[in-house]
Parts: sequence; C-alpha cells; structure tokens
Amino acid sequence: MPNPALLLADYRGHLPECPTWSASEQALYWTDILERCLHRYHPESGALSTIPFAEEVGCFALREQGGFIAAMRTGIYLCDQHGQIERKVADNPNNPTLARFNDGGTDQAGRFYAGTYWSPRDYNGALLCRVDADLRMSVIQCDILGANGLAFSPDMCWMYTTDTPNRRLYRTPLAADGALGLRQLLREFEAGAGKGRPDGAAVDVEGCYWSALFDGHRIARFSADGELLAEYPLPVRCPTMVCFGGEDMKTLFITTTRENMDAAELAERPLSGALFSMRVDVAGLAKPTFKENNG
Repeated sequence: MPNPALLLADYRGHLPECPTWSASEQALYWTDILERCLHRYHPESGALSTIPFAEEVGCFALREQGGFIAAMRTGIYLCDQHGQIERKVADNPNNPTLARFNDGGTDQAGRFYAGTYWSPRDYNGALLCRVDADLRMSVIQCDILGANGLAFSPDMCWMYTTDTPNRRLYRTPLAADGALGLRQLLREFEAGAGKGRPDGAAVDVEGCYWSALFDGHRIARFSADGELLAEYPLPVRCPTMVCFGGEDMKTLFITTTRENMDAAELAERPLSGALFSMRVDVAGLAKPTFKENNG
C-alpha cells in the first residue's frame, strides 16, 4: 500500500494544476492557473522557482527542443524556458471570455492535447483539442462542460478523459495515427458534497487510472474498465491533478487548490493549495515531451 501523502514543498497556490515531471532535470513543473505562472521544484535541492506568463496557463507540456507548449486563455503558444512567447500555434476555438483552456498533456507519440472549461455552465460548450507535430490544431471532441482527466493507456489504444462538472469518466479508442473512435462512458460518479468529482489523472504501467477526486478529499485508483480499486485520503478537500515521477516513477505528485474557499475552510484545512507526494507500489507512465517537426 502507498505511504501517506506528504507535503512536498513550502508552497501554497491558488489553483495549481498540470503537474509534469521532467526526467532529464529530475524536477517537477506545474501551473497555477489563476496566478498566471508556472513553477519548478527540484526535490533533491529544494529549489523552487517561478516563471511568469501574461495569461492563465490551463495546461502545458515540455517541448523536446526546450521550453513549453502552453494552452493559455487566448490560444496555444510555443514558449521558451523563460515563458517568452516564440510563436502562436492556434487561437482558442471557444470564445476566450467564456472558456479558458484547462486540463491537457501529451500522448506517447508526443502530440499535445488541451481541453477547455465552459464557464457559463449553461450547456456542454467546452472542447478538446489536439496539436500534432506539424503544429496544426484540430478539435477532436465536444459535448463537454469541463474537460479534464486526460491520460492514455500503456498500449496507446485508449484515451481517457473526464468531464468534472458532469461527474463522468470516459474512454475513447485511439488508433496509431491518432484517429479516435466513439467515446464511451466508463463511470458516472455520485453527486453530493464530499463524494468527489473526477479531475486530473494519470495512468500507471499496469494500465490503471489514478484520479484526483475534486471535492472528495482523496485520490482514487481505477482499473482500465472503471472499477474502483483503492482510495487514498488527503488532508485537503480539493485535489486537482496527479502525475508520476521520481527516479523510479513510483512517486505520485498531487496538486490541490484553495480557489473559492472562505477563511473558515482555509483555517480548518490550511494545506489547501499545497502540493503533496506519495510513494506508491507501481510505477507510472512518463509524460513525453511535445514533438514538433517544423523547427
């Protein structure tokens, strides 16, 4: 069984998301969406640094040639290691005043995915997009309220996603060339305070899906077919995403949020917005860098 979750660093964020482990640097990156910055933490040295951005970064990936591909409010951009924009890849396909980019990451082929969050919440207006190596962006899924939970099976035959506000976990067949089949509802989560809604996620080498249960005080591990296998409590109410890292890829990193929490809750749960790490028994899949082919 995994050890209890431990506080990772002396850090409290507003809306930390998209934890991403760099194997080459042995460092963890994440975005704080509402603070408009990325953070980098090097566990061995304890060094914590901040990279400011001009807009909210919903999700990002490390690039093979250095720097980041970042899904910001107005669009998707290539940036250098200091956060300076080098090139705009595409506009936000939603109205950026109504929907910002949210969860995303790369598949094993190095393609970048980024979903949006439909803020009016009056219908399922969010989208899931993908940027291929030629830097062409396409919308690959719709009928979403809040895109989240992106992860891929070890054999790359399945893409997993969640719709957090609608409390749904999906999987979609994925062909080698990136073509998608029909999205399948894998699990619907019970409504109610404290029940938890599926947020950001990662997959381990056994093909199991680890989900941060927002408003659920815990992390859950599911089988490839959506069966609940285990749950791991946290000292905060709202985890937002997980990723695997460490030298053996058996450390689970967890981001959490303090967004929309009042003073009473923050006094009760002062670690809200902190990052945690938890040693687990099974290694996770690494997040590949984004691979672009046009320099």
